[in-house]
Amino acid sequence: MKKKYLWSLLLVLGLILFTACQDEATSEDSSQQDNTEDVTPSDETSDDMAPEEDVSDDDQSEASDDVEEDEAEPVEETVEVNYQINQGNWRVEPLTDGVESKVALLTIDDAPDQHAVEMAHILKDLDVPAIFFVNGHFLETDEKHENLKEIYELGFTIGNHTYNHPNLKEISVAEQREQLVALNDKVEAIIGERPTFFRAPFGVNTDDSLAIAEEENMVVMNWTYGYDWEKQYQDSEALADIMVNTEFLNEGANLLMHDREWTKNALEAIVSGLRDKGYTFVEPEAIKGVNDEI
Repeated sequence: MKKKYLWSLLLVLGLILFTACQDEATSEDSSQQDNTEDVTPSDETSDDMAPEEDVSDDDQSEASDDVEEDEAEPVEETVEVNYQINQGNWRVEPLTDGVESKVALLTIDDAPDQHAVEMAHILKDLDVPAIFFVNGHFLETDEKHENLKEIYELGFTIGNHTYNHPNLKEISVAEQREQLVALNDKVEAIIGERPTFFRAPFGVNTDDSLAIAEEENMVVMNWTYGYDWEKQYQDSEALADIMVNTEFLNEGANLLMHDREWTKNALEAIVSGLRDKGYTFVEPEAIKGVNDEI
């Protein structure tokens, strides 16, 4: 009887110990699970994943203003108008005392034929302004349109030299109007701006062409000297020499040149020769226009 009681007691104690061990194991698993759940993603978040700082409406407005200022178009510098074309001798003259008078104006006729774009790049590299007087018959193709745009976008002024380069005294008033106005229309369609200077072929104007040019708000100009159409000066060295050393070089000289290979090759020597003699070059925008009030 005692042995049976003892075995029963041992069995009960064994069950109690087994149950206690099971509860302890379950408690440890639960503790480990709780510790794992406590580790949130924010504890291991990198700087790149950090939440953005709050930005007030005022700060956002200032940031927007900064972006708008950065994206604003640059303001083009205006050139002061302080010269005019003397309609008697075609020189460039100061409008007031104190304005530099030892100046020269460079002009290129018959553009853009074959060499005008390259001439424009040469002058741009030399930091020299000029007027390119264009003809309509050199603007009949898309390629020529692009040539004109390139000259204009390099910063050069585009002038009107008539559509087909006729002697204006030999055609009717209606034809003269067509020669001037049709070219202005074409130039405006290509570059978005109408010419403000007019030069008649051969320097031959009529009362009608002068009136039409005024209606079109163009300043009429011929030139004080030029040589590159003469046979003996169809050589770059000879041309550069005469353009710099001619007796006709004077204050306000209005130099006539053309879209020609020998003229292109002489440009750098002409510019350096004039600079060596103390001349500076007039910006066409500094010349008084038809509607400018000074």
